[in-house]
Amino acid sequence: MFIDIDCSQMKKYNQNAFGDYFISKRYPDEAKLIAVLSDGLGSGIKANILSCMTATMLLKFIEGDQIPISKAAEIIMNSLPVCKVRHISYSTFSAIEVDDEGNAKIVEEGNPEFIWIRNGEVMRPEYKSIPSKTFKNRCLKVYKLKLELGDRLITCSDGVTQAGLGGGRLKLGLRREGLIILIQDKLKEQPDISSTELSKYLINQARNIETDRLPKDDISCSVIYFREPRKALVFTGPPYHQQKDKEYAELFANFKGKKAIAGGTTANLISRELNRSITMDTTISIGKLPSCSYMDGVDLVTEGILTLTKTLEYLENGTMDIDNAAGKLVKFLLDSDCIYFMVGAKLNQAHYDPALPIEIEIRKNIIKKMACILREKYFKKVNIHYM
Repeated sequence: MFIDIDCSQMKKYNQNAFGDYFISKRYPDEAKLIAVLSDGLGSGIKANILSCMTATMLLKFIEGDQIPISKAAEIIMNSLPVCKVRHISYSTFSAIEVDDEGNAKIVEEGNPEFIWIRNGEVMRPEYKSIPSKTFKNRCLKVYKLKLELGDRLITCSDGVTQAGLGGGRLKLGLRREGLIILIQDKLKEQPDISSTELSKYLINQARNIETDRLPKDDISCSVIYFREPRKALVFTGPPYHQQKDKEYAELFANFKGKKAIAGGTTANLISRELNRSITMDTTISIGKLPSCSYMDGVDLVTEGILTLTKTLEYLENGTMDIDNAAGKLVKFLLDSDCIYFMVGAKLNQAHYDPALPIEIEIRKNIIKKMACILREKYFKKVNIHYM
């Protein structure tokens, strides 16, 4: 089972920093994931510092496995100061620790209660309450869940549930009940919607409820979706030993999932070894990336080093929906969960041409950087096999 996770956020109107902070980290060796959403007091830079501190400390406490998640959260709850003016906590939080088998532990303090959806219905899990030893008005909720394929967990800041508060349409705000209706209606319309798309939809709906569509608070929504993994393979660069070309071509052909080729030499290798023709796209303009080619049984065929370099740039900058070869490769990667790279170690002398732009890097370095960004920024599982 794959854990599809993402968080979408929107700043409070007229603020330059997010007052909420979301952090997530995968642990491949332990087949688990930890995610924390914290809401700092107020908005702007001060709230950003408080929420960042809370979320980061909680993640570090949990990931060490030296103390259970409930104990780590209790320590944070008892340590957070109280604002002298408003007499409320400097930050609130929701933390989730879940493994690939669906065993989940959730702790909440101050944030809106998470929503657990199974087959379109809201589940009502039991929880244990742990009152704060330091502050009378604080209480930690601790949940233990067994998740199944297709389940979703939605956590949010109160900027979502209080959207529209005091306005003409919803004087009491969207509230939890309104958020549930939005989720259920969207899931009926798009049962397989990704975590990214659902989280973006929900924060946009929360903004639309606000007067003049201007957020009166920071809006954050995190979604976790448990589903079968979508696998993808990118083959780039010929193998170091030419006698292994056929072996790797067969590995590529037998892969169960989407497949892409990045590089003309690599495409020719697959074409030769698998006896598949390549159809070239001749609509290439000077100064632009080479266009994609086409091959039976392959979802995407692009040029190599130039396209990979531009793809890396798009991933770093969060650039989406660009109608060129690199944009298509970005979409190919982000629409997948488990991404495998087959990277040939044979040197291509063209990469050492002094006429090439200075930012062009050797293939291995580009793939390493791309894998790191896909893991840390886009929460993908990535494996690299050098040949």
